[in-house]
Amino acid sequence: MRTMAYLVPVLLLAACSQPAPPPEPAADAPPPMTGATPAEAAASTTPDAVAAPQAAAEHAKDAAATPADAANPAAPAADDARASVETLLGDAAQYEKVFTAFKTAVVGGDRAAVVEEVRFPLNISGGRKITGPGEFQRNYEKIITPAVVKAVSAQDFGTVFVNQQGVMIGDGQVWLTGECLDKACTRTEVKVGTIQ
Repeated sequence: MRTMAYLVPVLLLAACSQPAPPPEPAADAPPPMTGATPAEAAASTTPDAVAAPQAAAEHAKDAAATPADAANPAAPAADDARASVETLLGDAAQYEKVFTAFKTAVVGGDRAAVVEEVRFPLNISGGRKITGPGEFQRNYEKIITPAVVKAVSAQDFGTVFVNQQGVMIGDGQVWLTGECLDKACTRTEVKVGTIQ
């Protein structure tokens, strides 16, 4: 019994002095970059059907928590999205160019121009993938739904949500992602990687 009386305080002190475990990575954080091939790099950074709704929910929560009005000096400026793209993803001008071309094509109903801005395989709702332009054209109305058109037409590049996975349009209906074209990732190609 004496041994127990002695061990209990020692064990309690030992339990209290343990270092804290390392923090878990954020749910939307992409895996660390490696010397992956461009296809592997695209697969690792393309938002999936699980992460996209989570990012959309975070974006909606952040937007509700911080209204952007002139009376709020902490409200984000229109250039904040561009600065975020530069910081997290690279060349904001390249993302903006693809965003503008995709928006113009979707709003104008120009199917051929929409296809030009898409990377295949394209992630679509339900965890499915569209493998090429022909399959995309055959399923155009199922992919470019009225909800997608509405989200794209209402979005301004200066107010897009940006994280390590890419640029989100609307509430996650469309994601623009970059793909490394060389091992050092000095050249990238930005395309639409997800439509849901």
